[in-house]
Amino acid sequence: MLIGGKVGLRARHEEDAPVLRAELYNDVVNGSRADGRPWRPIAPGSKDPRLVVDETEHGNVPFSVVELEGGTLIGVANLWGIDTHSRSAHVGLGLLPFWRGKGYGTDVVATLCHYGFVVRGLHRLQIETLSDNTAMLRSAERNGFVREGVLRSSAWVLGEFLDEVLLGLLAEEWRPDAQG
Repeated sequence: MLIGGKVGLRARHEEDAPVLRAELYNDVVNGSRADGRPWRPIAPGSKDPRLVVDETEHGNVPFSVVELEGGTLIGVANLWGIDTHSRSAHVGLGLLPFWRGKGYGTDVVATLCHYGFVVRGLHRLQIETLSDNTAMLRSAERNGFVREGVLRSSAWVLGEFLDEVLLGLLAEEWRPDAQG
């Protein structure tokens, strides 16, 4: 398990799936905002890749996020689109509703940075998020990510086009103690 200040990133457990399905992925608004694909419900027992880890998929490393103090499942995190040639990847995370707004997102981003830069030896990490996702923007910037651009009207979300913000962080810019 990867240990952050407040969170741990561990492998997905079978018992995580029902909680994630009910509290994260079957939420129409959150699901529509978090995924570039149209929302659809996930049935119990589904082998949906958001719930079940494909060990043969090397371009995506999914984690379950747990709160260190009690070990409670609080969300998901991943490095995806891993490019081993250019040594880059994208950062993603989603917290269960109860755990949002409590500083966990900033710690998740910091822990993913440690994994990407130290464990995987990557050169660049990137985040794309909706322009009104102030929590993710704040978490990224607290960890040293720099706004590199705006993708105008690039995301179709619940009946309207929204802007996305592109943020990047290079290994030589990363400071492990930057968060907070």
